[in-house]
Amino acid sequence: MDAKFVATAFATAFTIIDPIGMIPMTLAATSRVSPERRNQIVDQAVMVAAGVMLFMGVVGRVILDYLGITLPAFMIAGGILLFLIAIDMLFARPTRAKATHAEEMEAATTENPAVFPLAVPMIAGPGTIATVLLLVNLSHGDRLDLAIVALAYVVALIVTWLCMRGSALLQRVIGTTGINVVTRLLGIILAALAVQFVVNGLVQTPLLRR
Repeated sequence: MDAKFVATAFATAFTIIDPIGMIPMTLAATSRVSPERRNQIVDQAVMVAAGVMLFMGVVGRVILDYLGITLPAFMIAGGILLFLIAIDMLFARPTRAKATHAEEMEAATTENPAVFPLAVPMIAGPGTIATVLLLVNLSHGDRLDLAIVALAYVVALIVTWLCMRGSALLQRVIGTTGINVVTRLLGIILAALAVQFVVNGLVQTPLLRR
């Protein structure tokens, strides 16, 4: 077992999903419903997000191969996307890669925000899908590495589910400042991971290796 790959998988899963950052998003999207209904919405959102990630993890490599996109190219593109998300996290502001202001306004008025915007794009957004594809490609089909990737996202989703379920209590205990501090720390880690993905992609690019 590659300890470095394990650390990368778990760090990437937790930083891109950002369970703590989902607390205010959950409260905003479910502000007009009862606590019982909020729990139902959270359950649905996490299940849908898990399904989206699983689907992309299974068929993503086939899609990339069909389009002729190489792993180095995807690592560079994914790294750039993750870095942009990390910048928003560092400034503790809602990332536009997860949801635009118009989408947030629509979420506040919709009856069931479980699928949109909680599951997609808040949990399983472009950044999350990109990291799933990156890690699956980095596993090179090794079953143990694939199992590690799956475990990393399962654990991250469980923690996210717990944070979303207890969002009202956690908001009172941690407070907005606490949430922003944790988000900034995760943003620093995500920024470093993003740069590393770009560097690895550049190193593995055939034209630059000559």
